[in-house]
Amino acid sequence: MTDSLSFDVYGDGPGLVLLHGTGSTGLGSWGTVLKGLAAEFTVVLPNLPGSGGSPLPDGPLDLDTVSDRVVTAAREAGLERFAVAGLSLGAPLAVHIAARRPELVTRLATVVGFSRARPVLRLNLELWADLYARGDADLGKFIAMLSFSETYLAGLPEDAVAQVLQQVGAMVPEPGTAAQIDLALRLDVREDQAGVRVPALVLTAGEDRFVAPAHSYELAAEIPGARLVETEGGHASLFEDPQSSLTELLKFFEG
Repeated sequence: MTDSLSFDVYGDGPGLVLLHGTGSTGLGSWGTVLKGLAAEFTVVLPNLPGSGGSPLPDGPLDLDTVSDRVVTAAREAGLERFAVAGLSLGAPLAVHIAARRPELVTRLATVVGFSRARPVLRLNLELWADLYARGDADLGKFIAMLSFSETYLAGLPEDAVAQVLQQVGAMVPEPGTAAQIDLALRLDVREDQAGVRVPALVLTAGEDRFVAPAHSYELAAEIPGARLVETEGGHASLFEDPQSSLTELLKFFEG
């Protein structure tokens, strides 16, 4: 079995690598803004180990190894240099790559990301891992509660809220979900932040109950010259209001 990550490629233009969140895929995390980004860039969407058909190795995932495989996927897709953006778990991976491979990375963006799991995020991840391992029927409610903002859910008709919960609960988890949760719990890229030497954008969502905005404040404070932008919505802000984030991302990557 090859260790290479599966990936999708869209568009034409300067290279842009988009890294997805825990238990998701490239298309699952970035699909709502993909059309807008692919109109300007060659967008490469690697699938992390255990997602989207990418092989899941034996043993725990290693930050360096996963990062190297992302770079390999970008090169296999034909990119020589590229901007990189990471959502949630993808954010610390993007920071790590930007710090370690400055000859390859042109710009860095994080979306609802973190450099390490602060206490509440750690509790969220540990509970997610427990519910997932047990096959708990309430896992969908848990994910929906943390993903969507109070404002978004309160604005939906009651039957629509029930439909959202049903859809989230019916989603088939990616095989690598547990391993990716474990990686999110263990990683810490705070030492990498100061080593980033490219323009950086940190996008946070004001009502994020999964990865609290404090995580993005840390990123913005420690990455030299990073610009912090707070959008409305929850952890699923790219789903709730994709245009706001797309506008900020395009403005940054085209700068």
